Amino acid sequence: MQNEQLPTEDLKKFGIINEDLSFSKKLNENDIQKFLNGYTIVADNDKNRATFQLTENNTKLKVIFLERDKNLSEVLENSKKEIQYSVLEFAEFDGLDEWGVREVKPGFFFEQKAFIYDKETGKTVEFDFIKNATELTAIIANKKDAVEINRYKSELLKLKNFLNDKIDQYPEIAKEIFKDLNIVSKEIDTVNSISLDEKQLSKGENSEIGLNVNDKDLYEDANRMRDEQEEQEEEIEKPRGFRR
Repeated sequence: MQNEQLPTEDLKKFGIINEDLSFSKKLNENDIQKFLNGYTIVADNDKNRATFQLTENNTKLKVIFLERDKNLSEVLENSKKEIQYSVLEFAEFDGLDEWGVREVKPGFFFEQKAFIYDKETGKTVEFDFIKNATELTAIIANKKDAVEINRYKSELLKLKNFLNDKIDQYPEIAKEIFKDLNIVSKEIDTVNSISLDEKQLSKGENSEIGLNVNDKDLYEDANRMRDEQEEQEEEIEKPRGFRR
């Protein structure tokens, strides 16, 4: 694929390519090919997340900026004790100038996550309430912990109410919101159908290209891979790899 058509200035801005137009050495050949084929690069910085995706036949860089309701470092640490729930809300950024964002297109962007610590690997795994709904419900149900199941059900109900409120607010995407609502409602029904034997309950202990981000300049050093975070905090593993 010819690099001449790529939005080189934008890619350089975020450290995805170098001044000589070569890709960052932190991206291997497989990462690069996936990115060129529509997969998303993700950069995390505690309460912030940014995603980068090539669009319009790889001539434009779509950047989405997200903000967490909790600090990622705290979420990862607390996940070792119990499942953590966190929300990401964001706006779509389209185009850049010398200061960063040239145009912001406000809209409905919302993701709810669950962070579950895996004792075997010593890592925390991030699950999306919509994309990983069935898997997430199964994991929590298998813990056979009534308190945890009720916590999860409460989060599902809050998400359902939130989505219901957004249908009237964003009629242009009501169809998509209804799809998410159906997924959430199905998981609520599944949780309600779980029959737990109180005597057997015991309190449970509880693809994307990941890039690290420099605190002083949120995206300037986005060419560093997420695995550099491992010395400071547990790495988040996405259960479905790269995201389209």
